Amino acid sequence: MTRSVIQGVLLAGVAALGLAGAAAARDARPDPFGPRGEGRDGGRWSAFSKEDRAAFADARIAALHAGLRLTPDQEKLWPPVETAMRDLSRLKQDQREARAERGRMIDDAPGALRAMADAASARAEALRKLADASGPLYATLDQDQRRRALVLARPMRPHHGHGWHRHGGPRGERD
Repeated sequence: MTRSVIQGVLLAGVAALGLAGAAAARDARPDPFGPRGEGRDGGRWSAFSKEDRAAFADARIAALHAGLRLTPDQEKLWPPVETAMRDLSRLKQDQREARAERGRMIDDAPGALRAMADAASARAEALRKLADASGPLYATLDQDQRRRALVLARPMRPHHGHGWHRHGGPRGERD
């Protein structure tokens, strides 16, 4: 082999090692918005402060309210819905903080299961209150408002509406 061919092969090898090293270093650095972001409880939301999450919740509620374009009669039915939505948002934040303080509870599986059951019961109660509060307003919405409500409320659902519905839902339809 000639000297220039050997130098070319060595240069290509060094470049490949450099690229592989850079890729490994990049993968080792946590992505704050990725599925295992930095923060006590992991996930992309862990990169945000409590105040950030509250601001996002306020924005989602305001977007829903604005997007519905309620009539004056419907406006009278909005306050209990907003209150129930804010209560649910606060509950989620409180549960997130409690989970972070508790840690993974790897040494107490029954305790972890109880904590999960208690959290699920509290969320269920908050969702019932939201359903009860939104029922009267929903009954007055026209088809256009209902369609907008479905789209605008999607970011408020767990995993932004990508739960089991992402896989086709109960009848195979998609969101």
